[in-house]
Amino acid sequence: MFLSLSESLVPMRLVYQLAEELRRDPGQVVLVQSLTLDKSRPLMGLKGTFGLFGSKEWWSNIEQRVMPTKKISGVIVKTYYSGQDGDMPDNTMDVMLEGGAMCTESIYVHDEEDVGFYQVGSRVDIFYALDPLKDENSSRDKYGASKIVIEVAVSVGPANV
Repeated sequence: MFLSLSESLVPMRLVYQLAEELRRDPGQVVLVQSLTLDKSRPLMGLKGTFGLFGSKEWWSNIEQRVMPTKKISGVIVKTYYSGQDGDMPDNTMDVMLEGGAMCTESIYVHDEEDVGFYQVGSRVDIFYALDPLKDENSSRDKYGASKIVIEVAVSVGPANV
């Protein structure tokens, strides 16, 4: 586990782990790795600098912090649905980070009932791996990388901290 829930000032629940998602849908690994290895598509996919997505080498490079990683923590200030479909459950949140900046993040869960933890006033912690893209200029951040969500934890109640 990458997020340390025991160090939090409020009780937290781990609601998403990429490892579990890939266990449930191993086809994702095949698709991402295929695009990485496809030399005919030099502007699409991950570069593979730290190993092929989902491989033992890739996970090891995240665990040992060889691959750049990032953790954000903050309080949810708004949840809403992003997309063109009609009446759908919220899939996006605005988060006030500990430093005061705002960011927009997707809502991740394995079990639909966990969506209920994403409430205004709840704390959220997200751990990412920053895996370089083949075309680093297509990234929207300074890292030239894909920001891959590895784990998400949400407080089980309001974060009065």
